[in-house]
Amino acid sequence: MDVAIIGGGAAGLFCALTAAQRGRSVRVIEHANRVGKKILMSGGGRCNFTNLHASPDQYLSDNPHFCRSALARYTQWDFIALVDKHGIAWHEKERGQLFCDVSSKLIVKMLLDECSAAGVTIVTNCSTTAIQPDATGYVLQTDAGTCRAQSLVVASGGLSIPKMGASGFGYQLARQFGHTVLPTRAGLVPLTLSGQPLDDLDGLSGLSTDCEVSTESQRFDGPELVTHRGLSGPAILQISSYWQTGHALAVNWLPQAHGASGADWWHAQRDEQPDALPAQALARHLPKRLALRLCELADWNQPLQNCSRAQLQSMGERLTAWPITASGTEGYRTAEVTLGGVDTRELSSRTMESAKQPGLYFIGEVVDVTGWLGGYNFQWAWSSGYAAGQVA
Repeated sequence: MDVAIIGGGAAGLFCALTAAQRGRSVRVIEHANRVGKKILMSGGGRCNFTNLHASPDQYLSDNPHFCRSALARYTQWDFIALVDKHGIAWHEKERGQLFCDVSSKLIVKMLLDECSAAGVTIVTNCSTTAIQPDATGYVLQTDAGTCRAQSLVVASGGLSIPKMGASGFGYQLARQFGHTVLPTRAGLVPLTLSGQPLDDLDGLSGLSTDCEVSTESQRFDGPELVTHRGLSGPAILQISSYWQTGHALAVNWLPQAHGASGADWWHAQRDEQPDALPAQALARHLPKRLALRLCELADWNQPLQNCSRAQLQSMGERLTAWPITASGTEGYRTAEVTLGGVDTRELSSRTMESAKQPGLYFIGEVVDVTGWLGGYNFQWAWSSGYAAGQVA
């Protein structure tokens, strides 16, 4: 066998079909009972398979320029062309996010059809128990017996969503071959609150509103959802990849207003409805229960016409930068991705090959490259899989 690929997720399958189309004999070894599980459950079952705006700017890494080469060599437009070739109908939901019209099963079928046409062998329900290099490549001990391959591609994913079979096997292999594995943590994950911050939101679980969330280095706007344990929704998931315990976190409840313009907003409300209480004015723009709670917490309880300019200034500043103290995240159990992983400084950015071990490649989520919410992580899977598949 020419190429053995550990992992039958998005990156592994795409690497397999790419290598096989070059005439390489390829085997995908997947420990779960089927391939592409994360593809199937993504996007509410419709798979947010890429993003029109995918570029290096939407990726986190300790080595931020690493992803440039792979993303440039296999772009979102290349993957869209493949989807179109298979007649899969798709639509843009928002912000460049592309989804299947019908089902994510069509993306998995597309990948499997391409693999089948190229002669890829896929083995499921098969764990790899040991891997050792030899003079011709690699010897793999698996549940299905011993196999040998000239090249080995590790596409085993990260730690997110363990109920789907996620494990640290890829990191274990990296360390075995002398690679540095950067600290991992959950990304694109709900934030948890405790103590008084959680009590402040008591009774609001299930409430959602558009807002802007910021931390020390980044800000995102979009829907935010109050949960029984804390905060979720797209804006929170996005900021969670940048937030760490101890970091400041703030919510702008009026994303159309910032800083001083928050005071301008209150002035406009006072001019329009001077007799109104702050909660009444705010309830025209936020869910009523949330408006009432914010004003209760801030002790805003006098008619707007009785508020001085200084008070309105203070109200505006707080409303557009409301401090939130998060205690942690929901963890890998619900995280969409794993931050950190195999240090990219020890990989070729063009081929994803190890600089320490010839013929060894790391692709997809196991690598220290993590995208934003919205199809960016699938694009990294396609791009990194293609990069390795072109040379393995």
